[in-house]
Amino acid sequence: MNNQNKIEGFEVLANSKSNRIIDLHLKDEFIEKLVFPFKRFDITALEYKPFARFTLAKNLDDLTQNKLCKLINSILKDRTKGCFVLKTNNQNKKIDDKFLVKLATAITHLIGVPNHDSMSGKYYARFFVKHEDNSDSYLRKAYVNMDLHTDGTYVNENTDWILMTKIEEKNAKGGETVLLHLDDLENLKELSEDPVGRQNFIWSSPKSKNVDYKVEHPVFIKDKNDNINISYIDQFPEPQNIQQGIFLQRLSDSLEESDNKITTRLPIGSAVVTNNHFWLHGRKPFEKNENLSRELLRIRGSFSN
Repeated sequence: MNNQNKIEGFEVLANSKSNRIIDLHLKDEFIEKLVFPFKRFDITALEYKPFARFTLAKNLDDLTQNKLCKLINSILKDRTKGCFVLKTNNQNKKIDDKFLVKLATAITHLIGVPNHDSMSGKYYARFFVKHEDNSDSYLRKAYVNMDLHTDGTYVNENTDWILMTKIEEKNAKGGETVLLHLDDLENLKELSEDPVGRQNFIWSSPKSKNVDYKVEHPVFIKDKNDNINISYIDQFPEPQNIQQGIFLQRLSDSLEESDNKITTRLPIGSAVVTNNHFWLHGRKPFEKNENLSRELLRIRGSFSN
């Protein structure tokens, strides 16, 4: 990386899996500098007082000489990149679940404003993936492939970006993270120019999401720079005719069969942050294990004006 990307407290590296992804390694010695600002606000204060979240974010950015905010926003808004992986030393005893919630809070509030997560009733959601599951979506189903998708397809809020942190993982084999940059989809031109993909689809969600309305929008839309963006998840569209149904099947098959998917195992304590308009994400199935447990943290939202 060039000198402009040298940041106090972080090591900035190219990702080994893709030149579209940037790795940010949080240095152990920098954690000591985070102790005071992170102790200033407990989790309840962050949940109840939105301004405290921005204070925490500013404290983090100040410790990097105000370079971190600029870097992560430049990565996410760069069409050729749009993704970074934040890594911590999970052997460091000061990095626990509270630290990871606060770190994710600070990072995301340097990017923008999180959406209200209706599933949890907070600005973030924490959830487990375990051996047994009675939920109504793929989110917690350990032994089913979670196909590539974007977030926020069924809500009114803009979902420009998403952060996912792995808080805990025990007895887990499989379950690798899968990513795909939209521009690397082999038949993107064919699919995005299909008139059906530009039609409004109806999108709903299961009861566990706590969203009691439906929205309408296309799968593909062009941004102000004439780039193709996508808003899609396989479980939530309600096709109204055979043309829409067949189009969604073609899209699903193309995404899952792409040779350009990136499969990676994220260590405990790491977070992946993507531009939700042109990065899709998913998860491979786990191997069956009655003692399987993975806890994830999710924050998603819009860019600051």
